[in-house]
Amino acid sequence: MEKTVQLYEGKAKKVFATEDPEIVIVSYKDDATALDGLKKGTIVGKGAINNRMSNYIMRLLEKHGVPTHFVEELNDRETAVKKVSIVPLEVIIRNISAGSFAKRYGVEEGIVFKEPTIEFSYKNDDLHDPLINSYHALALGLATKEEIETIKKMAFKVNEVMKEYFKGLGVTLVDFKLEFGRLSDGSIVLADEISPDTCRFWDSKTNEKLDKDRFRRDMGGVEDAYKEMMRRVFGE
Repeated sequence: MEKTVQLYEGKAKKVFATEDPEIVIVSYKDDATALDGLKKGTIVGKGAINNRMSNYIMRLLEKHGVPTHFVEELNDRETAVKKVSIVPLEVIIRNISAGSFAKRYGVEEGIVFKEPTIEFSYKNDDLHDPLINSYHALALGLATKEEIETIKKMAFKVNEVMKEYFKGLGVTLVDFKLEFGRLSDGSIVLADEISPDTCRFWDSKTNEKLDKDRFRRDMGGVEDAYKEMMRRVFGE
């Protein structure tokens, strides 16, 4: 599988076309941004960790009946995935209060919810990804009613599988962001990535943060946190 032209470069990844119009190659970078792009930096080794962990979780989810864009891991930083058009919704599942949820509603971090919550953000950098609901998504033509239902169902299934999996590694899955895409036949699959960039992971015993919050909040030990997650997933 060979890269041809670069199609896109985002904050954390580059995307390349291949000789197959249905397949693209995603290349993960070590660049890190936070606070709506205001904070920029580098987390050494992050690209490889996010790539490998994301692929591992995608394969796990496939086994549990969640369709994903994953095709094949090519090397530490590059993966072949199905070409999708991204549904412009960021889907956030929360099991415990943290981050913007705690800030927005004036509650402390660490409140365990009776059941998980779901939130949508309109994926639009110029507007700073505002929170929207499913009625807004329909009104803006971002997705159909059926697609929204499918996305919700898949997102909660992802949560179920991941919560159980990470619990076995001594990690609490606090919250996470998902993105979905449409294949050329219109079917919805899980896309983007699942990594310490997109999830909040807390050590089950100490509540130590093992994710990008360490970068966002200048807590130090960012690389170590990513490596620790890698060690727990792969035993490396």
